Amino acid sequence: MDYVDVVNENDEIVAKATKEEAHKQGLLHRTVVALVIGTDQRWTLIRQSSDRQDAGKFACPIGGHVEAGETEEQALRREANEEYGLTADFEHRLVGKAVFYREVLSRKENHYYIFYEIYTDQEPVLNEESVSFKKFSKEDLRAKLIGNPDQIGDGLKFVLKTFYKNLF
Repeated sequence: MDYVDVVNENDEIVAKATKEEAHKQGLLHRTVVALVIGTDQRWTLIRQSSDRQDAGKFACPIGGHVEAGETEEQALRREANEEYGLTADFEHRLVGKAVFYREVLSRKENHYYIFYEIYTDQEPVLNEESVSFKKFSKEDLRAKLIGNPDQIGDGLKFVLKTFYKNLF
């Protein structure tokens, strides 16, 4: 069973719960999220599988729960390997943290986002969570947000509005 640390809005641990309990009860818990940016400055986004929270929509290619007792850095490295196939040491930077309150799939997914940028030209190794990927320039992504916002998942929209305000 996967346990997560329940945190408050100041990112202080207040309890421990299973991931399922955290979602069922709407408990705030940590999630690492990352965009991948290549040397050409294009962003790699994945299209979510049909059983995911943003089914068929573009999303950050890396994202997942920080397990109880795990550091943010450990979670980022684990998720980057599981969801993108990154195994070697990779360049990255912490962009920021923000609380994302959301109700999806009949559950409350209240996540304390710990958001990173990862810099690599490696293409993703897709798994069951994603069906395809596409690379976007900032201009392409801005056009997609304006012209076809329904193709962008809510989690990615939150990241873009919170950490890349100049795209809007």
